[in-house]
Amino acid sequence: MCKVNQPKNTDNAEVNKIRNAIIHRGMWMGLILKEAKDKGLDWETLGREAVRKTGFIHGDGIKDRMDVQGSLVSFGNTFFTEDIRNIFEIEVKEITENVLKLEYGHCPLVTAWQSLGFEGEFLETLCDIAMCGDRGIESRFDEFEFELGKTIAEGHDVCEVSFYRKKD
Repeated sequence: MCKVNQPKNTDNAEVNKIRNAIIHRGMWMGLILKEAKDKGLDWETLGREAVRKTGFIHGDGIKDRMDVQGSLVSFGNTFFTEDIRNIFEIEVKEITENVLKLEYGHCPLVTAWQSLGFEGEFLETLCDIAMCGDRGIESRFDEFEFELGKTIAEGHDVCEVSFYRKKD
């Protein structure tokens, strides 16, 4: 398993339980898409569309819970709760009304896929498919745009996730 994806904070039992649940579900996702690929199906499109639809649902929920509609700060605080930040070891690099920059220090999904022996291009594609959830969330906000930088699945120490206020 890739050492860069080892969690640094492991002393919180609740966080560990949630990470393990995410790992379990990541295994489902990875194995379903691997099976679809092995059967010759268009597994990438299938995965992207399904995960994006999940993002639509979560995006609508985030929008409903925001205390200030249209606020990137409210979006960031509503989406990236303390629990989410702890599970993924997220460092908020910047949060303003124009920029939300995050670095994920751990990804339980990558842990799941690596435990199944997935690596290289397949691992990177699974990661990008999973990020379609974030793209789906972002699509529910006309005023924001999403950007994925480097990722743990590519072998980097962190995943760079950013949201920006669209320019008029």
